Amino acid sequence: MNSVANNISPLDDRYQKDVKELVPFFSEMGLMKYRVRIEVEYLIALSREKGVVNLQPFSRPQQIDLRSLYRDFSARDFQSIKRIEKKTQHDVKSVEYFIRRKLSKMDIGNYQEWVHFALTSEDINNLAYALMWQEGVTQVYLPVLVKLHDKLKTFAYRYRNTPLLALTHGQPATPTSLGKEFAVFVQRLRRQIDQLENHKIQGKLSGATGTWGAHVVSFPDVDWIEFSRRFISSLNLEPNLVTTQIESNDSLAEGYHILSRINAILLDLCRDVWFYISRGIFGQQARAGEVGSSTMPHKVNPIHFENAEGNLGLANACFSHLAQTLPVSRLQRDLSGSTVIRNQGVPLAHSLLACKNLLKGIGRVTVDNRKIGEELNEHWEVLTEAIQTILRKRGDRKPYERLKTLTRGQEITKENIHDLIEGLNLPEAEKQMLLALTPETYTGLASKIVDEV
Repeated sequence: MNSVANNISPLDDRYQKDVKELVPFFSEMGLMKYRVRIEVEYLIALSREKGVVNLQPFSRPQQIDLRSLYRDFSARDFQSIKRIEKKTQHDVKSVEYFIRRKLSKMDIGNYQEWVHFALTSEDINNLAYALMWQEGVTQVYLPVLVKLHDKLKTFAYRYRNTPLLALTHGQPATPTSLGKEFAVFVQRLRRQIDQLENHKIQGKLSGATGTWGAHVVSFPDVDWIEFSRRFISSLNLEPNLVTTQIESNDSLAEGYHILSRINAILLDLCRDVWFYISRGIFGQQARAGEVGSSTMPHKVNPIHFENAEGNLGLANACFSHLAQTLPVSRLQRDLSGSTVIRNQGVPLAHSLLACKNLLKGIGRVTVDNRKIGEELNEHWEVLTEAIQTILRKRGDRKPYERLKTLTRGQEITKENIHDLIEGLNLPEAEKQMLLALTPETYTGLASKIVDEV
């Protein structure tokens, strides 16, 4: 049996083609590459620190050689680290030993003891996981989310003038426009995208208990706080200089919360579109060869929206646990978050998969204007809001209560509404305005609202 058949997660087989872009960031090999990157960049930065008098700065060719350790990191390198780990039973120490061996082959073996100098494993891990998240989000997930946002925005503008019967509590309500309803999601997503784009992940580099103890005892004249500030900033991360052994993970939790809010918005979209399809407002383009049901040949199911909904739910369950678990650690550190953080790529993959499903689903949606018109024409009672509001403006006594008695729970037709209007004591101009009103035209500023997104 092949390896794909033995995978536990559908992310690694059924959906692998849709999330493979995240593999370089969140796989075990990706994690090792990030660790090597942090160790190498720290070693180079350490050599540049004038106060570290025992360490000469690396030449430009040497820096290129060092950076090739992570830039050219290969499956063979990964396997080398894993073989070391079998002996050490410590993944970060295995990375250190791997780099040491590489240095000896570069004729700079005398630098070996400077690898991981004065650091604790969490100095490497927190920066690796922070970069993994930040770069995976910005380079893979965010472009797909923005593409979905833009597609929804185009949809909103295209159908800004298409009237639509609104439902509140599942009951006919004041008409809106199809475009305006989608503009709501566009606006909500834009706010969260802005937050995601501007969000900074924090990192720490301060030794075993966040005191730079080993650093200071070795080189007391170096400003280690400033050194760490510069180093972390050079990674495009925000320095967190007040920590225990671990970085607090509050900023990662903030990132998970942003994704959770995005997913909640998209979940809301999935369910609304599902209902539009169920009502017949939306149709779906059929694809040759596709099967909607194993027994009912007529069906074209809203599978992309349903799949997206399932993936969004899974993602948010994981994000919730990550956000609740990682910022909590007993005293200086415990390992409760170590296993958890390794899984941060899982909810991001489900989130990415959901976005791609929604892109496919929205691309297949068709709008049935005939059905929209029929639905509106069946619910002339929605105009009673306009009528009772005009009566209120004119000082009529209890117009809401009178119209409620006349129309609530009744089947109301155009003729019923016109007879009602004709019998009202209103100026002729307002009476004619109400007589000209239809469910299709009673949409307020719906089309103009789209301009706000």
